[in-house]
Amino acid sequence: MDTPMQPTRLARTTARNPGDAEPDLTGITLAHRAMVTDVGRVAALTTAFADGRRTCAPNQARAVARYVALLCDSIHHHHTTEDQVLWPVIESVTSNSVDLTELTEDHAALDPELDRLRELSAGFRLNFGNAESAAPLAAGLAHLHTLLHEHIADEEREIFPVIRRYVAADDWAAVEKAAQRAGRMSFDGPRTLAVMTDNERIRLSENVSPVLIGLIKLLSMRHRRFDRRVFG
Repeated sequence: MDTPMQPTRLARTTARNPGDAEPDLTGITLAHRAMVTDVGRVAALTTAFADGRRTCAPNQARAVARYVALLCDSIHHHHTTEDQVLWPVIESVTSNSVDLTELTEDHAALDPELDRLRELSAGFRLNFGNAESAAPLAAGLAHLHTLLHEHIADEEREIFPVIRRYVAADDWAAVEKAAQRAGRMSFDGPRTLAVMTDNERIRLSENVSPVLIGLIKLLSMRHRRFDRRVFG
């Protein structure tokens, strides 16, 4: 399985010239959608275990714990890339005129939440997914879902217009490549594909190499088996 790496800053950025093509924010939009969707799905699943509407076999408990750990890693990677790669680009092209403090503080506040969820998911696995271990995990995931929903709404409202106005398309493409290099394609790629609309899938086929699309589809077949072990 691919191992995520630390994202690296871009060496050079240039402000977008008026009339130049705007950056395509489909990728980051889908990443946000996948995060919120998946946290909501796992929160609903573990809530069903906690209140007795579903029972959890030991092999499913192991799969759920693994999924939560990977999801936490993916969320951490996403906001770390924003802090270390995207924010410096925005600061450079806007001459530090955009205040990113609140969004950065949101990211910092998420880290202990993610650490706690990793601990709770490990306890859930060790207790074979019983209701007692499911309850705190479900509550933590529900809280994370609320935090992410609010943070992403703020980020898309405040930062997306700035990116479209100031960030050159080439620099945005470099930000996306940095995120992809440091990510875990075997987990993030299939989850992103799963939340796409039909129109977004058509645009993907038009703008992404057939080799990459084939790889993501192959990874998606493997991921669906994992998904069934988690969600049934």
